[in-house]
Parts: sequence; C-alpha cells; structure tokens
Amino acid sequence: MAGKHYPSYRRLFAAGKLDERIQASREAARICTICPRKCGVDRLAGDVGFCREGRYARVSSAGPHFGEESPLVGHHGSGTIFFSGCSLGCCFCQNYDISHLGHGQEVTADELAEIMLGVEKSGCHNINLVTPTHFVPQILEALKIAIPGGLSVPLVYNCGGYESVYTLKLLEDVVDIYMPDFKFWSTDDSRRYLDAPDYPEVCRSALREMHRQVGDLSVQNGLALRGLLVRHLVMPAKEDQTKAIMEFLARELSADTFVNVMEQYRPCYHAERFPEIDRRLSAEEFAEALKIAGEAGLNRVYH
Repeated sequence: MAGKHYPSYRRLFAAGKLDERIQASREAARICTICPRKCGVDRLAGDVGFCREGRYARVSSAGPHFGEESPLVGHHGSGTIFFSGCSLGCCFCQNYDISHLGHGQEVTADELAEIMLGVEKSGCHNINLVTPTHFVPQILEALKIAIPGGLSVPLVYNCGGYESVYTLKLLEDVVDIYMPDFKFWSTDDSRRYLDAPDYPEVCRSALREMHRQVGDLSVQNGLALRGLLVRHLVMPAKEDQTKAIMEFLARELSADTFVNVMEQYRPCYHAERFPEIDRRLSAEEFAEALKIAGEAGLNRVYH
C-alpha cells in the first residue's frame, strides 16, 4: 500500500484486537446502551428501542455522493452508506423517510461488508457511514469481513453528535474521520426539537472524546485522511446557539477545528409544529453565523 493512507482499522485488525471490540459492542446491544438513550432492550434478539432498529443493520442507499465537504468528495465522491433509524428525534429532519420512517433494507454482516467493498471499488475516497450510531456492533462485524476482502479507505463516522463515550471508545483506532453535527447548545431547544434534553452535555463530551482520538482534521492532496470535522446546521433565530457552540469548539477543542457552518436548513418533517423554525434561514442570519465563527477564533471555517 505504498503511497496510500493506511487506515487505522487495518492496524487494529492486524493486531487481533477487532474481535474484542465486536464482543464488547454485542454485550452493550444485549441491554442496549449503544447510544445515550440506554433503552435497555435486547437488540440482538430483535427487540427495538428509540431507534426502532433490531439485530440487523438497515441500509437505505449506498454509493458515491458529491454533496459532502470537498475534502471528503475529491474527484470520485464520498462513499456514503445511509442507515435507517436514528437515536435522535429531530422534528425538522430532512431525511425523515429514512431516519424516522425506517425506509431501507435489512442486511447481514456479509452483505454490509459487500456494500462497503462495492463502494470502495466504485472509486470513492472513503466509506461515509451516515447515521451509524445505533449500528456500531453491526458495522464492526462487517469490518471484520471487509478488511480481509481488501477494504482500505478511511472510515467516516457521520453522526448527529448524540454519542455514548463508551461506544466511541470502542471505535478508537477504527474510525479515521469523525463528522458530528453540533446542533444546539440549549437544553430547552434540545428537548423541544430533538426530544433529547441532555443533548448539549452529551455532545460536548462526545466531541472531546472524538478530538482526543483523532485530533484536528488532516488533509493531504485535498483529501481528508484523519481527524475531526464538525458540522453546525444554522437554525433560524438561533444566533446565541451558534455563538456558544463556536466558542466551545475554539476554546475547548482547538482553534484549528475544521467546522462546516451549514446554511441548508429548510423546514421539513414536523417543523410546522414550531412556528419559530418553520421558515428558511435568511442570508443575513447565515452571514451573522459566519461572522460569529470567525470572532470565536476558529481558523478553518468551511461553508
């Protein structure tokens, strides 16, 4: 593999340590504590909790995606695998048919491994696991099969930021690039829009752990190889949320944290139930969010 990045999961596999992570994640799934919901159901027996998913991973779609950040897309696209279900209850979810309605097909570990290998063979620069939180055991099981099959591109963990630190520790030296979205700083807003009042505290702890594992985003020849990439979806009339989040990233993680300040918000799913967010973001609000990020001292603001 001369001249090519050597992903961390291959080193873990070569050291014979991946089986330990698989076993630990399975044990967590038996009385499910995979995510901070800690539903306590036996997912391995097919029981379901908040995420509405059981023993097998459910995949909605997979293939090259060119709408991600440029360090992930490169020339051949980011290899997205969209998982069904979610550990968050975002009332404004733009992928609600997948995340809330569960559209997708159940796959075995062998089938998920084949999907991963197929995505890499299509030329994608990475495997981008979208909404993977509740399927960590299944992903680890599939990796054990895919690695001997030749999987060798970076693994991207594309999540909503609502993560168990225990589960993240199982992913150390497995995930190369963490890509969480830090949505809200306010407990009240998190309760109102995400059905997760503990989201801000959980997300802060999760991002600290992610940064500890992989550090700031490393980019070579225009492609992300390893590190933390944080997304922040700017919401209408939530400048105070953006300010607190940007200051946290700059002061408690790193001024060199790669942050994508996103203007893609549009009212979807059940957003009409909340008049204050039942509208598109204005150009002035987005410009203010970018200004806030700069004033916080962040050096790598992307949009």
